[in-house]
Amino acid sequence: MTRHVAVIDIGKTNAKLALVDRQSLTEISVITRPNTVLPGPPWPHFDVDGHWAFLLDGLRDLHARHGVDAISVTTHGACAALLDQDGALAAPILDYEHPGPTETAQAYDAIRPPFEETGSPRLAGGLNIGAQLFWQFHTDPGLHARTQQIVTYPQFWGAKLTGVTASDVTSLGCHTDLWNPHAGEVSSLVAALDLQDKLAPVRKPHDRLGPILPSVAERTGLAPDTPVYCGIHDSNASLLPYILAQDPPFSVISTGTWVIAMSIGGRKTPLDPALDTLINVTALGHPAPSARFMGGREHDLAMGGPYPDPTPDDLHHILSHRIMLLPALAPESGPFKGQASGWIGDEPGVGTGQRGAAVALYLALVTAECLCSIGHDGHIIVEGPFANNRFYLEMLSVAMEADVFRSSGTTGTSAGAALLVGGETRAQPIRDRPIAVDAENKPLLVDYAGLWRQTVRQRTQ
Repeated sequence: MTRHVAVIDIGKTNAKLALVDRQSLTEISVITRPNTVLPGPPWPHFDVDGHWAFLLDGLRDLHARHGVDAISVTTHGACAALLDQDGALAAPILDYEHPGPTETAQAYDAIRPPFEETGSPRLAGGLNIGAQLFWQFHTDPGLHARTQQIVTYPQFWGAKLTGVTASDVTSLGCHTDLWNPHAGEVSSLVAALDLQDKLAPVRKPHDRLGPILPSVAERTGLAPDTPVYCGIHDSNASLLPYILAQDPPFSVISTGTWVIAMSIGGRKTPLDPALDTLINVTALGHPAPSARFMGGREHDLAMGGPYPDPTPDDLHHILSHRIMLLPALAPESGPFKGQASGWIGDEPGVGTGQRGAAVALYLALVTAECLCSIGHDGHIIVEGPFANNRFYLEMLSVAMEADVFRSSGTTGTSAGAALLVGGETRAQPIRDRPIAVDAENKPLLVDYAGLWRQTVRQRTQ
């Protein structure tokens, strides 16, 4: 019986390894390391060697303490690995925030498929994997020939563990320009880039890749027949438990460096790529209207360092004085792309609870804009770090006039990734009542949300 699943979770900010109890979907242990970007040459890239050593040591230690029965993988999107004929990297894995792909943007735009085909908006830098590949092949003329296979990022780690290469539908369906979510097949860009024979076989996230390699078994002490599952894009990992346990309509907000809003069974709404909407592909292969912004990054930029937990008095001060943060601190993405951030009223000091309260309200209101742009209906589930931010949850409930629930998981992606492992499905993420909004503050929250929205609209006209 599979009980303990080791989940490799490579986020944009941190690399994690979580041991999850498969039956209860609770985390037994979580270890992390920073996802440091190395400067190059030939371009800024992820420290995969450092991650690999961290993961092997972590697997060894978790197995020694608790036992590891299976391994699953989840990672951030906008990332692919180019492998040579020996299965090694043909080039370092590009950091999608590197502006290099902008150099060839005009030529790339001439061949990329339209939004109507891919559900993938044109994003900055290398956020479209197609743009990354186009620029990399242009920058290194021999790279296309050296590249034997291209794997999406979860499957890069799967290949290192098993020697089996693959891509998965959720990672290809994450604004890559390489996937047609309506047809459930690769887009016309694959042929335009001459990758028909280079893209690794496309598989479902719950497919079993194979057992670990003998070298991995020897290094970690895991049983040689320990299975590894194909893997999944992190936001879709967060979504999976709710798809399996909840009746639509509802939306899930996955929070971290990126805040991703995903609507299941919502109202049919034309998506506007200018608002950073897109179509994600769920673990079951179904299209899911989505919108996103760099909420975790904006939180860190706005706060400028550690701060105490905001108090009710801090919140009341911000609401009563109508102190507001306006978008966007990370203007390269989100529903307010290109806008310059600023404060209305007396800007709270860095390191204060009042500033924390104001930023929480700001993040909730931008999240609400994302939800409105994708036709949200029903209740809302928040997972990840923002699920612990009470004022964020209260404002989101008020702004959307909806019940908001918090996920109880420390690492929201780990439960979804663990669910990929075979066995009886047990997904019951909502056990509590919805977040209760303080009755005294509710009129102030309603007034604040209305004024914030009015102010933002006026700035865009």
